[in-house]
Amino acid sequence: MGMMKEFKEFAMRGSLVDTAVAFVMGAAFGKVVSGFVDGIVMPLVGMLTSGVDFKELKYVLKAGVAESKDAAGGVIAAVPEVAVKYGAFITVIIDFIIVAFVIFMVIKAINKMKKAEPAPAPAGPTEDQKLLMEIRDALKK
Repeated sequence: MGMMKEFKEFAMRGSLVDTAVAFVMGAAFGKVVSGFVDGIVMPLVGMLTSGVDFKELKYVLKAGVAESKDAAGGVIAAVPEVAVKYGAFITVIIDFIIVAFVIFMVIKAINKMKKAEPAPAPAGPTEDQKLLMEIRDALKK
């Protein structure tokens, strides 16, 4: 039972729970940004680039072959296309830049809202320092 208690204490620490909440919120925010980029930003960019759909941009390395039948009537298996899909990568990069910028702005706002903590009051002299001051004062007399 000691291990379960130790795990419960570990799991209920504030920083771990905060991290879990931040992870879930980050995943949800990522989906929102992806929806924003796919639904609003990329169509506008496509209009500016003469209707190009970035998700369809690719460099075909090997053309695919559709399923067909040979002379005997047997089915020839389809061969998938081999392509480098750089358009999807560009879209993901735009998603990342937006997420990174928003997180930067949130962190900047949080840091600005934090109150500057006043400098701690200087600590009084230690016992050794008090004794040395008494000796110094006694020697001055």
